[in-house]
Amino acid sequence: MTKFRATLIGFGAILLWALLALLTVGSEPTPPLLLNALCFSIGGSLGMIWCAASGNLSKLRQVPWRVYAFGSVALFAYHALYFSALRLAPAAEAGLIAYLWPLLIVLFSGLLPGEHLRSGHVIGAVLGFCGATLIVSGGAAGFQAQYLPGYGLALLCALTWSSYSVISRRFAAVPTSSVTVFCLFSAIASWGLHLALEETVWPSSALSWASAIGLGLGPVGLAFFVWDIGVKKGDIQMLGTVSYATPLLSTVVLVLSGFALFSWNLALAAGLITTAALCAAFASRGANAPD
Repeated sequence: MTKFRATLIGFGAILLWALLALLTVGSEPTPPLLLNALCFSIGGSLGMIWCAASGNLSKLRQVPWRVYAFGSVALFAYHALYFSALRLAPAAEAGLIAYLWPLLIVLFSGLLPGEHLRSGHVIGAVLGFCGATLIVSGGAAGFQAQYLPGYGLALLCALTWSSYSVISRRFAAVPTSSVTVFCLFSAIASWGLHLALEETVWPSSALSWASAIGLGLGPVGLAFFVWDIGVKKGDIQMLGTVSYATPLLSTVVLVLSGFALFSWNLALAAGLITTAALCAAFASRGANAPD
């Protein structure tokens, strides 16, 4: 598989994550950990079907347990930290801190063997973060000291996903089918914590069931598999920068579906994120050019 094709496949995760907010709203009133459990169960089951159909089940036994522990903890911890952060702090400010992960991916990727961090990548990541700031912090009241625990969890959330994405590069030889086990272990942990901490409230309508299933099939399912291919075999710096399109696309989806209103902040953010992607593209093109 070429680096370009792997990068395109990785972009698929960004498109799927753009549906995360809409489907999460549609899945109400299901509590977060139960929703997590349902989604990871669907994603893991989907992965098992794919492994069986493609003859990759035997490969799962060859993956070291340290890799399974790493991936499972990362997937579960990211979502647990994200949901907890949004409970302990205003969603806008906590979400903004959590969206440091694309910038951190770009910066951390410079530490990988064979990768070179160029100024275009850094400029693109900063512009992308400014664009995400306009979207996520619209109408926010500002950071307040009483919400520091939530802000801290949001920062841990960003560190978790960026570290997982970059370190996955070092496990390039591990098949993407291993994500199946990550999802299944995350599902088990989510079920256990749900039963211990939450009241069980199942989806209450056809729409909420469809949204929960959609989450498990896409943003909390297939997205992890295509992202794994992208960060292991694609242009990780380009993926990190273009990831800022996620809050933009998510907001556009909410506007088109009637759950949010259009604003000039959205238009300006679109310009910043588009410019960020172009900066990263030119930087990557320069990095791949023959000497």
